[in-house]
Amino acid sequence: MFDTLIRGGTVVNAEGVSRGDIGIAAGKVEAIIAPGEAAEAGTVVDASGSFILPGLVDAHAHLRDPGLTHKEDFSSGTHAAALGGVTTVLDMPTDEPWTATAEQLADKMAMAEGRIHVDVGLQAVLSRDLSAVSRLLERAPVSFELFTADVPDAFLFATLDSVAEALKAFAGADTLIGISPGDQSILTGSSERDRSGTTDAFLDSRPPLAEANGIARALVAAASAEARIHVRQINSELGVETWSRLRGIADASIETTPQNLFFTAQDYEAQGPNLKASPPLRFAHDVDALRAALSAGLIDIVATDHAPHAPAEKAAAYAAFADIPGGMPGLQTLLPTMLRLVDDRVVVLPDLVRMCSRNPAERFGLGRRKGCIAAGYDADLLIIDPRRSSTIANADQVSLAGYTPFDGWTVKAVLTNVFLRGIEIVRDGQLVSAAQGKIVTRES
Repeated sequence: MFDTLIRGGTVVNAEGVSRGDIGIAAGKVEAIIAPGEAAEAGTVVDASGSFILPGLVDAHAHLRDPGLTHKEDFSSGTHAAALGGVTTVLDMPTDEPWTATAEQLADKMAMAEGRIHVDVGLQAVLSRDLSAVSRLLERAPVSFELFTADVPDAFLFATLDSVAEALKAFAGADTLIGISPGDQSILTGSSERDRSGTTDAFLDSRPPLAEANGIARALVAAASAEARIHVRQINSELGVETWSRLRGIADASIETTPQNLFFTAQDYEAQGPNLKASPPLRFAHDVDALRAALSAGLIDIVATDHAPHAPAEKAAAYAAFADIPGGMPGLQTLLPTMLRLVDDRVVVLPDLVRMCSRNPAERFGLGRRKGCIAAGYDADLLIIDPRRSSTIANADQVSLAGYTPFDGWTVKAVLTNVFLRGIEIVRDGQLVSAAQGKIVTRES
């Protein structure tokens, strides 16, 4: 007998779609049985006419806890994730303090307990003092993050030599190193040449050249060190070309974000501070190149870089555009924005699952329990009704940021139910369960 049986839906995995009823027991998918096959269950959910997807895994989010909880916290951020169908959030380490030691990682894990509405995997940051790596590995963070520009000096790996030496610290380790592909020399040089503080000056300080050089540097360093890397947030045509030519030389994956697939630098005129982030938005030809790469399967993961700020911080006056706090909310809108790409025929539903569920789960060490609807996997499930439409609205956002850059956009589907390890946590846009989330660690 199943605890729950979801009947009548079409199951969507990265490999394709199929009809089947999903039997759930003890928080796991126990079986997928033929449609209508006789079975007993404590609860039966009618999903007739709907698609059933594995819960999304957002590989790049900033929950801002600890230390920056006026911007977001574990509760508000994972509430937003749940409403958006993100059942696993991989949290970046750039809070206050940055998560750079085993003690800081343990403290952060303890802080999250009992406060998270979805499962959360924690990422650790590499500091220039690499002696912390061995003890951090014992706590199995889902990744280590390495920064090459625009961060405090203690966490800055600005040269090929420093990146390569850092990657050597992971020789033989079963983990993943996320690399943000900036270039500190270009940022510094550009800032010295143009001190105007304009939007154009900000764009020039972080050009496609910096991204492309950062991607190339990450790949050749990973190839030399035989390290597994994940390149963060590609968003330029030059970056796509560099990645497509060099990606085969190393064990590497790459991501982009929904905002980079829809917005251009011209949108700063309308939304200004609300769209300001790093890397900056590019131009129409860059968006076209990213969409083509997405369609071609060149981009492995779509993540949000959910990085909210308090409304007053975004609304304040700043001397320079670069000084505006960078980042925007995204957890609650990952699914609807990806469904917009399905509507636009850029991708199909199995692509959505591949880039937002299976690939991030597998790449970040959760692939034996997340990212797939199959026997033995966590019953993290989304029921989506394609017969109805929904509209993204600022008024519905629960992130402390209080807005979304996608306000007013319509999607030809509705997320009706979200299950986390077999427990229904969202129904018709509302939380219906107390915080059920757990801290998840990298599988050995």
